Amino acid sequence: MVGIGGVGMSGVARILLDRGYTVTGSDMKESRTILALRAAGAVIATEHCADNLALTSETPTCVVTSFAAIPQDNAELIRARELGIPVVTRSDVLGALLRDHVGLLIAGTHGKTSTTSLTIVALQQAGLDPSFAVGGQLSTTGTNAHHGTGSVFVAEADESDASLLTYSPNVAVVTNIEADHLDFYGSEESYIRVFDEFAGRVVDGGFLVICVDDRQAAELGERLIKDGDGRIHVVGYGTVEAAARHPSIPMCVKITDITPKAESTHAVIRIAPPDGRQGGVSCGASDQTGECVYHLAIQIPGTHMVLNAAAAIASAVLVGADWERAVSGVNSFQGVRRRFESHGTIAHGYFEGASVYDDYAHHPTEVRAVLTAAREKIESMMPVLGRERRVIVVFQPHMYSRTEEFAEDFAHALSLADEAIVMDIYGARERPRPGVTSDLIINQMTIPTHASHRIDDVPRLVASIAGPGDIILTMGAGTVTMLADPIVAALNESLQ
Repeated sequence: MVGIGGVGMSGVARILLDRGYTVTGSDMKESRTILALRAAGAVIATEHCADNLALTSETPTCVVTSFAAIPQDNAELIRARELGIPVVTRSDVLGALLRDHVGLLIAGTHGKTSTTSLTIVALQQAGLDPSFAVGGQLSTTGTNAHHGTGSVFVAEADESDASLLTYSPNVAVVTNIEADHLDFYGSEESYIRVFDEFAGRVVDGGFLVICVDDRQAAELGERLIKDGDGRIHVVGYGTVEAAARHPSIPMCVKITDITPKAESTHAVIRIAPPDGRQGGVSCGASDQTGECVYHLAIQIPGTHMVLNAAAAIASAVLVGADWERAVSGVNSFQGVRRRFESHGTIAHGYFEGASVYDDYAHHPTEVRAVLTAAREKIESMMPVLGRERRVIVVFQPHMYSRTEEFAEDFAHALSLADEAIVMDIYGARERPRPGVTSDLIINQMTIPTHASHRIDDVPRLVASIAGPGDIILTMGAGTVTMLADPIVAALNESLQ
């Protein structure tokens, strides 16, 4: 497995090891993930070279790669082709692992990892012990994959390179659809089309679960209901207001009374599983409509998390979980690393009460959702030391193509904060583009904004602008993730 330490590859490696396969791999450096895989039995080299295909006495039956992350001139890929060893993708292997299970796949532009994680916890609470592969580590277990004893396999379906078309799920969830990864697709139309193709891969008699609060996802559901042959069932989840706008979509979970609080988000949900599916229990909380009524208390701020929880409950019920346990599971959810993940609150000194969080958001819609959640959290808290609390964001743009395409949208989304620090672009697999810098965003900001060209300068810069009780958010998909703890240290060490 080339790049075995990556979050997606390492998850598949864990499951292969649990199923008794011999797994070898390579990556560029040591990490906690590499150490954990070695402890589970993998043989791993921390460099890329052709000799890595001979890490054990056995010749590999295949070499696994990610075409998005690993260049085609990688020495191991070249040697594999010379030896006639098949080169396959991570999604090919994951698709093979899914074939003997009830596949529950979560797709969408945003919210895949959180929704997948919520679904896993709902199913675990229901006693179903699913296998899973998720693009982040569950806070409760510290792992991103598991080979379960149950019949259900839950995984993210990644659209970034159309690899979601590898799978044929029994239940597919589409959280939302919004233009992204245009470096791969070339146009918004092509990007939207891949979700139609994914829906077409649901097995006969399976379910497509769509969010009616998202226009593109709802329109996908409506197209299948109108033009489909009835081969698959379309069901919706979302707010009662959105459900009223899309009356042709049968609703599985409806949401009312969303109430943001400082440390959580509360709502009332009404569950009406299709085809009489009751998850093995009768509903003990039904009203005159026959729907089951439950109270949600998601332990993570943000209205968007209520939608993710509704998707998790709907899909869990469709594969056999009972309603009450599914709801209990999402209410107990402790989050995913890098999704509004707390790194500490300052206990004393000038910055007393200031809190530092880290989030993976790297698309304007994700940035807007996280900062909206931060604003809701701030507004539910009392002022501290006679001043209003503020939201300060440290943002690192991810990829030159995305920055160029969405610079104005990023500026508008980031302006939901009170003050911002914008770092240089993290190019990932892309080469720099002439004229494409973080200034494209900074020049359109409507709040006080600071440019930072050196990552080491950021903690000190945060300490110069933050105050007691503020929320500081590090945000992005690159090296910005390393900054939350140094910022906490800088605030603790300040003598102001």
